[in-house]
Amino acid sequence: MTSGRQFHIRRSGPGDLDRIMEIYEHARAFMSMHGNPGQWIDGYPSRDLIVSEIEALHSYVCENADGDIVGTFCLIIGEDPTYRVIEQGRWLSDNPYGTIHRLASDGRAHGIAATCIDWCWQRIHNLRADTHADNTIMQHILTGAGFIRCGTIYTDNGSPRIAYQKEDVPA
Repeated sequence: MTSGRQFHIRRSGPGDLDRIMEIYEHARAFMSMHGNPGQWIDGYPSRDLIVSEIEALHSYVCENADGDIVGTFCLIIGEDPTYRVIEQGRWLSDNPYGTIHRLASDGRAHGIAATCIDWCWQRIHNLRADTHADNTIMQHILTGAGFIRCGTIYTDNGSPRIAYQKEDVPA
């Protein structure tokens, strides 16, 4: 399961939980310092949520060449209920897709997000993702990876998110 560059992606296990939560703590602080204090608030993502993602086999970690966990994300292949309604635009298609959620790194290395997105793309050539309007860094990462801004979706708590999709359309 090697994914290019100097990183390796693998499914998360229960023993990874503390490190994953450290990465999310770092990501919350980073987002707050870079003009995005409102995306992951009140301890989101919670430990319970990550435990459930590990149990559902949706959680992944990104390791560096030394085997240290430096990033994490969730990939869910199948319909995402929060993506059923999109406003101010439309999805590129309704074909089966995977969704990348909660992509984060510990900030120690460059290229983690690109590696994780590339790894997901190798598994399904129709990806969706969303991010907060204040998360200009993630917006840049997504558009740089070939995602198209499609409109606005709303999370379970009603918070708006910019919705993106990348699809390999047959010629």
